Amino acid sequence: MGVLTRPTRSQEWHKAGGAGVFLARTNEDERADPGIGPRYMNTSRLRRIMMNQAKVFLLMTGLMVAMVLIGGAMGGQEMALVFFGMALVMNVGMYWFSHRIVLRMYKAKIVSPEDAPDLYRMVDRLRQQAGLPMPVVAVSPQQQPNAFATGRNPKNGVVCVTAGLMQLMNQREIEGVIAHELAHIKHRHMLVSTIAAAMAGAIVMVARWGVFFGDRDRNMVVAILLMILAPLAAMIVQMAISRTNEFQADRTAAEIVGSPDGLASALARLEGYAGRIPMDVNQAGASLAIVNPLRAGGAMASFGKLFSTHPPTEERIEALRELHGTLR
Repeated sequence: MGVLTRPTRSQEWHKAGGAGVFLARTNEDERADPGIGPRYMNTSRLRRIMMNQAKVFLLMTGLMVAMVLIGGAMGGQEMALVFFGMALVMNVGMYWFSHRIVLRMYKAKIVSPEDAPDLYRMVDRLRQQAGLPMPVVAVSPQQQPNAFATGRNPKNGVVCVTAGLMQLMNQREIEGVIAHELAHIKHRHMLVSTIAAAMAGAIVMVARWGVFFGDRDRNMVVAILLMILAPLAAMIVQMAISRTNEFQADRTAAEIVGSPDGLASALARLEGYAGRIPMDVNQAGASLAIVNPLRAGGAMASFGKLFSTHPPTEERIEALRELHGTLR
């Protein structure tokens, strides 16, 4: 258990009823989350953190309910109990290992400074400007330029870029994209996003298993459940991930780099490439990417729209352009 740090003049105070109230973070919190805000959080920041924790709880509860329903449809009460146990294991796994699930969705590999020295140096420089610990760096072999962040907290953050991003974007644009992903880490957007993506994929996957188990009549029930649960999983992702996160991350990225131009240019080009170069990725994992990676690909693109959690790219670019002259 961490030891409470002593108050300093740098505390943030929240005036409530004429009295100053502060919330101290532990030394353990500081090690896990150095450089992110003051040690004493104001009420709005605490409210955001508590809201994210509530979303994680609701997502895990939703997974358990969905698993029990699928198990019951497949094999009655006994199978429902089996699936309840599976849900418990999956919840623990999603919290601790959801980032690995997402990396697998993108076929991404973790890289070292020796594997990608230029990329590693860029991430290291930008994360210092953002006041973050060094994240794990990964590269996906996908040819569509794109990127995402994952991990349960800043200490365990992961920034992943595609091979296409490194090949088709210039340095200023890549900096803007990486800064955007670091901003998600800074604002702790990743845990809810990652668990929601892993959960959506798990619900659809488990529902599909039902087609191969149970008797013929129950297989038909499971097939109907699958048709219901697939869009339900998409709706869960949409509800869990606020689209305002993207605007917040865009603005913070511009502040990290010192200009909105690189990210604005990158978003415009990324949107164009996403419509021309298909990406082979699970629909649930697509919600984590900086732009929707499933715009190309026919029917897959239409299904991918169900999992869209991002505001229109044009609106994001316009918001970035409005930042000119406002950055310090």
